[in-house]
Amino acid sequence: MKKTLLAAAVVGAFSATAAHAQSSVTLYGLIDAGVAYTSNSTTTAGASGSKNFRATSGLINGSRWGLKGSEDLGGGNKAIFVLENGFSINNGSLGQNGRMFGRQAFVGLQNDRFGSVTIGRQYDSLVDYLAPLTLNGSSFGGTIASHPYDNDNTNNSFRVNNSVKYSSANYNGLTFGGLYGFSNKAGDFANNRAFSAGVNYANGPLTVAAAYLERQSGTGTGSNNGGAVDTTSNAGDAVFYASKQRVWGAGANYAFGPATVGFVYTHTQLQGLAGLYYNSTSTSFNNDGLKFDNFEVNGRYMLTPAVSLSAAYTYTMAKQDSTDQKPKFHTVTLQADYRLSKRTDVYLTGSYQHISDNQGTGLQAGIGAAGGMSSTSSQTVVGTGIRHRF
Repeated sequence: MKKTLLAAAVVGAFSATAAHAQSSVTLYGLIDAGVAYTSNSTTTAGASGSKNFRATSGLINGSRWGLKGSEDLGGGNKAIFVLENGFSINNGSLGQNGRMFGRQAFVGLQNDRFGSVTIGRQYDSLVDYLAPLTLNGSSFGGTIASHPYDNDNTNNSFRVNNSVKYSSANYNGLTFGGLYGFSNKAGDFANNRAFSAGVNYANGPLTVAAAYLERQSGTGTGSNNGGAVDTTSNAGDAVFYASKQRVWGAGANYAFGPATVGFVYTHTQLQGLAGLYYNSTSTSFNNDGLKFDNFEVNGRYMLTPAVSLSAAYTYTMAKQDSTDQKPKFHTVTLQADYRLSKRTDVYLTGSYQHISDNQGTGLQAGIGAAGGMSSTSSQTVVGTGIRHRF
């Protein structure tokens, strides 16, 4: 009798272990905190700015915590989910316009051979496939290295609500996918919807990628906030309040030894532009048209396994329809990083941006995470901080 009970206990223990191995939930996160100096900062368009010393949260990567999990359904199939919260380490407030899981929130099915289909609030294909080839889309540059106003969303200023997304499996280095975000408005299918597609191919030292993104608000004010992109003035995800935004681009990275160099080109076209909100600064436009062409050259070098150096230069040409002005942006970013461990590193980073030919356009110099736009044609941000991953 004792042997039978012992055997049952052993079998039960192994069964519990097997069941546990088929399902998992992981808590993860990243905390980025530091201090920074900004040469000229204002939160009111056209106001006189001044220098600013401040504590920062997310100077490179936004602070976040999340839960991700999977359940083995057999036959190479899994149920998967991600719930990811963004927050400010300085005051504990929620990010992404006060959302509980504003960075990501989705659930779906994954197959080892064919890829995954997920539903929820998600990154678009441009963020998934092309952005990692930019410096601002990686941990080697981040937000401070953003292209002007993050006009191409390579720094994922906005996510797509109500979206269905397909992500392929990895086919010998080839990955691809697409996303569609529903407007969720009866009788107005095209109002505030979004769609995108992208492809990435990695073969040895070479990685190439291309992607397309389009969002349609149907109105310059973006009043339908239940749709794919929240464009509420001064509060929403999107930087631009426009009836339509189109972004496409391509790029390549090449690694040799401890060094990696890259080039990325993106084109952004805005129609019916009513305004923009960036770096806590709001600027109004009269249903204007605006275009951006971004040319980024970047590189990073592993000086030692613990020390990395990175840099990027982005030349941006803009064109405003109403004034026929063609502003030009020059953005330079440098970063040095030292890994204290696999999970903790400290960094020193800086960025400089200059704009010219912008008279009467309403466009200003403004570096990502600067805390405010500049009231002059130039802005400099220098910061140091610590990142911890768990």
